[in-house]
Amino acid sequence: MKTDNNQISKTDVKRRIEELRREVERHDNLYYIEDNPEISDAEYDALIEELKSLETVYPDLVTIDSPTQRVSGSVAEGFKTVQHRAPMMSIDNILTEEQAFEFDKRVKKFLGIQDTNSQESTKIKTNMSRASSGESEADDKDTEYTAEPKFDGVSASLTYEGGLLIRGATRGDGRIGEDVTTNIKTIKTIPIKLKKINGIPELIEVRGEVIIPTESFKKLNRELAEAGEPIFANPRNFASGALRQLDSAITTKRPLDFYAWGIGEVVGYEFGTEWGIVKKLGEWGFKVEKRIMRCKNIEEAISYHHEMESIRDELPYEVDGVVIKVDRKDYQRELGTTAKYPRWSVAYKFKPRQATTRILEITVQVGRMGLLTPVAELDPVKIGGITVRRATLHTEEIIKEKDIRIGDTVLVERAGDVIPEVAKPIVEKRTGKELLFSVPERCPSCKTQVEKEGSYYYCPNLSCPAQLKGRIKHLASRRAFDIEGLGEKIVEQFIEEGLIKDLADIFYLKKEDFIDLERFADKSASNLEKEINKSKRIPFERFIYALSIRHVGERLSQIVAENFISLDALMAASEESLTEIPTVGPEIAKNIFKFFREKANKKTIEEMISAGVEVQYKPQVKKGDKFKGQTFVFTGALQSFTRDEAKRLVEEGGGRVSSSVTKKTTYVVVGDDAGSKLDTARSLGIRILGEQEFKKLSEFS
Repeated sequence: MKTDNNQISKTDVKRRIEELRREVERHDNLYYIEDNPEISDAEYDALIEELKSLETVYPDLVTIDSPTQRVSGSVAEGFKTVQHRAPMMSIDNILTEEQAFEFDKRVKKFLGIQDTNSQESTKIKTNMSRASSGESEADDKDTEYTAEPKFDGVSASLTYEGGLLIRGATRGDGRIGEDVTTNIKTIKTIPIKLKKINGIPELIEVRGEVIIPTESFKKLNRELAEAGEPIFANPRNFASGALRQLDSAITTKRPLDFYAWGIGEVVGYEFGTEWGIVKKLGEWGFKVEKRIMRCKNIEEAISYHHEMESIRDELPYEVDGVVIKVDRKDYQRELGTTAKYPRWSVAYKFKPRQATTRILEITVQVGRMGLLTPVAELDPVKIGGITVRRATLHTEEIIKEKDIRIGDTVLVERAGDVIPEVAKPIVEKRTGKELLFSVPERCPSCKTQVEKEGSYYYCPNLSCPAQLKGRIKHLASRRAFDIEGLGEKIVEQFIEEGLIKDLADIFYLKKEDFIDLERFADKSASNLEKEINKSKRIPFERFIYALSIRHVGERLSQIVAENFISLDALMAASEESLTEIPTVGPEIAKNIFKFFREKANKKTIEEMISAGVEVQYKPQVKKGDKFKGQTFVFTGALQSFTRDEAKRLVEEGGGRVSSSVTKKTTYVVVGDDAGSKLDTARSLGIRILGEQEFKKLSEFS
């Protein structure tokens, strides 16, 4: 659709925007909720792009519930606190059938219902199906329950007014959580507005779990391990960290999911049962677990627990038990709560996935970025049906904190049911022959002196054999040298054949070097040689990115490239000059500086250039000097422009933007709801500008 004002009316544009929004929302529901997509990713992206382009031309037609408003790149200064309208209480745990029967007995006694079931006289029913899906009443002799998986994620509360999402918050201490609305909106399984099916409440708090699907978590950790970065211990930690990112652009890139499982306060709507809540949440557009079951008595709830425990490996997310809730809302209100827990709900936990074995040795694994990770080599043991031979020990500090030693008998668990890790040593079983562990001073692969950064140790050698495969794979990737045909299997083959011993060797390869190898014919060998030669002309920022400098990703590579006229200038840069680059902090500056001081790295780069690699530089854009030598700090919400626009104005004037207020700060620009930086500026006597003053100073119009 064309967007020229002379060719279409604004009414037509508005109609098309509304059509696109409905279509995008429909496909979001098909893809994220029903797992039944109808169109390709490219077709979906085309719809989004058309919507974005129309909203750009007609910004007055943008609404807060538009699908384009999900993703934000804003950076928060910290999370505001928010009080939950209804507390998000913890749930009491039980571990056995006996305790489940006791819970049922307490519920009935409190409600004055005759307990016709006893643990001794009743066999647990195994039939888990039930046809009822309405709002039926429980009978006089028993208590109905709703049973659902207990997600191993992060609980969140979403507040909707008039069907629109106005706030997302973490559980916090149950009464007060953190306002993470911007980040919540990036999760596609959370509706921005409720589907208006049979009416919606004036206000409702929807409760649910933010999780990362198991396969996504495994994939992420594999990529981190290959990149030499620390891996996440369990999905819950990952979900919590992703949800609490100050930069929502980072949250956007995290594969988070959300399952709704309940409500807090609700105004203008009545629910009779927990089962009715679950059904209605699904109708309003939330993702609800299809395996939630309405149980006519505690025996069925116990059977549900056993069934879920038996299929936990088949579930797409981590689950550590089931939650059993009294179904009727009037019963829930009558039961009430204790000081800590609701009396109408309990978490029936699964058996922990742990086993005892012995550490035979502690080895050190070297990742793509040179990260050294201690790994426990175990006497093989089965945990949850899987034979575990190795377990991560994470860092030397953790080994010392837990006092884990070579030869120890230890308790091993599948943390998050994904990554085996050593939970603790069983000190009582020590014989006195156990040995202490320390990270080697030199890399186990190349013998280069290792370096310590925080809790982690790294090998700085670019040509370290243990890092070679991952580094080459990264170097050949699309956003680096973009060498089509140089995939993982080919790289492995070339390394095994001795054709590649460091990164520079790639650019010396000729067709005749590998045409006789398996996987190659004349045409494929010729094509690969052409791709290698074509890749030798590379923009400066992509060259920096291809080097796999620790913590220097694609965007940071662009920023660094913009601040140096040549590769030689970058290689000769001091730590201090690197720190002066906006967004480059002391640790990253130190990483870049050390990388180019490593002799092996310098030699590899020199050999790449000798092989014909030609680094292409963009013309240096001369900035003004209006703000030369001045440092700006922005705090609060700016109304007239984004943070990025404000930052660009400062940098175009030769100044820099900092995230913290110090004595060297020139101006602090204050927007709405300014944070603690304003107080710091006042205490240091730094000049404070309002938004209008900054506009005038920067001649923004």
